[in-house]
Formats: sequence, structure tokens, C-alpha cells
Amino acid sequence: MRAVLLICLALFTSPVAAVQPSEMLENPALEQRARELSKGLRCLVCRNQSIDDSDAGLAKDLRVLVRERLSEGDSNEEVLDYVVARYGEYVLLKPRFNALSAALYLGGPLLLLLGGFFAWRQISMRPSSVPAAAAPLSDEERARVERLTADREG
Repeated sequence: MRAVLLICLALFTSPVAAVQPSEMLENPALEQRARELSKGLRCLVCRNQSIDDSDAGLAKDLRVLVRERLSEGDSNEEVLDYVVARYGEYVLLKPRFNALSAALYLGGPLLLLLGGFFAWRQISMRPSSVPAAAAPLSDEERARVERLTADREG
């Protein structure tokens, strides 16, 4: 009895796709392309969820928009360009690599290397903490040291 109850609970708690049957295209090839594109587009309401997984109204609108564009004969890149033009690069779950993203990706490591270089340079230019060999005492200095030690002892 417990096994049946656990199986029922597992079935009811499994993830449910947000794509409604009324949204699906009749052409299986176009539907497959639409699903692939939808998995790469961010739901602007849910933030870290694709529009394929989201139940938000805006996600549904975006899914319908993607399917409309594919039905009109747009390529995958044209659909993505259209959506990015309307909503910005943020709508892509995996942003494109361009000059701005290169600066973001490479800026941190470059600053770290630059800081390490300047720290190394400062440390290497600092005078050594080991004192240089002392110069021998002159005759006058030696006589003075002997007088001071004699005064102290006597």
C-alpha cells in the first residue's frame, strides 16, 4: 500500500512542462525548433527560468511569439535577433560573445593579473630587510668604544 502511495506522489510531484497543447505547432520539426529556442530564452518574470518551463503570462506570450516567427519562415537566428531586439540581451540565458561580454569576462582576470604584477614589482623593489655588512670601525671609533666599556665596567 505504501509503495502505491509513494508512486502516486512521485507522479504528481514530477515537473510539468509549461507549454500548453494549444500553443504547440502541428509541424513536429517546427515544434522541436520552437522548444529548443524556448529553452534558451529567459522568462523576464521568473528571472532564472526558461520560457519553456515558466507558467508566467509573459513567458506564454514569448512562446507564442517564437512559434509565430517560425511559422512565418524565420530561421532560429532571425527569431533570436527579433526577440533580443525587443527585450535586450538579458532575455538570452546564454549571452552572445561580443565586445561588451568580452570586457566582462576578461576584465576580472586582467585586473587580477595587473594587481599581481604591481604587487610583485613593489615587493621586488623594496630594500632587503637583511642589513648590509657593517664597515670596520676606524681607530677613533674603536678608542671611543673601549673608553665607554671601560667606564661602564669600572
